[in-house]
Amino acid sequence: MTTSRIRKAVFPVAGLGTRFLPATKTVPKEMLPIVDRPLIQYAVDEAIDAGCDTLVFITNRYKHAVADYFDKAYELEDRLERRGKTELLELIRNPLPSHVRAVFVTQHEALGLGHAVLCAKPVVGDEPFAVLLPDDLIWNRGPGALRQMADHAEQTGAGVIAVQDVPREMTSSYGIVATDGFENRHGRINAMVEKPRPEDAPSTLAVVGRYVLQPGIFDALESTQRGSGGEIQLTDAIAAMVAQGTRHDAYRFQGTRFDCGTHIGLIEATIRFALDNEKLNGPAREAMQRALDELGVASND
Repeated sequence: MTTSRIRKAVFPVAGLGTRFLPATKTVPKEMLPIVDRPLIQYAVDEAIDAGCDTLVFITNRYKHAVADYFDKAYELEDRLERRGKTELLELIRNPLPSHVRAVFVTQHEALGLGHAVLCAKPVVGDEPFAVLLPDDLIWNRGPGALRQMADHAEQTGAGVIAVQDVPREMTSSYGIVATDGFENRHGRINAMVEKPRPEDAPSTLAVVGRYVLQPGIFDALESTQRGSGGEIQLTDAIAAMVAQGTRHDAYRFQGTRFDCGTHIGLIEATIRFALDNEKLNGPAREAMQRALDELGVASND
């Protein structure tokens, strides 16, 4: 079975980012930088790499920075143009290719990830689509994680959920999937358990922030009762579809995931992207070595 290629990607960005206060009092967590680009730009680039040309941002009424980032900055562009700074001008003038459009939808109540996805229904319509959580930054030298998943979805017609292996003692921090076997990088999901105790976890395959979903998810979300914290959970809706026999595959992507919803994840991502940057690689290594030397940490420790 095959299905059409995903063209639309949903980015739930309505959260308050309290873990990063006080920085996120004025700067949304999606705008926190990794080197010189905000988190949201990496997720957007991944969606475009997968073939998406309509980007749907689910935001709240108070957060304008993401929309401002993708809008024109007339005064700044004029100043850079007059000063002949063409390289910087191109960077801010073209955050999106000309064939890609951005749509902003307001989530009026903070009712969870499932509700945020449901808010995208009028824009997505009756076609498969992607959901990307910008907190999860996935780095890969080859095809992006979402492109890998979109290829699999197109070939199989299945919903596709990104997973990674986690230590068993960490299963209580994730949604965990059980699968009917696992071949190459994927297996059909037969159950999803939200944050199970290590001794109860059916596997160590943890759900991370990339999904390729079929439009039937909207009906499932509309029927999903509020769960933990009074929120509509996306995993509950997917689990209901799985129980009804709708195929969803767990997909172990190629790449390294950084949990940039945590302080250490943001730091790890910054280090990796600095080391992968041609201009910054050498100075970054030297700066890190100086810091280790000042702290008395031997280079071979």
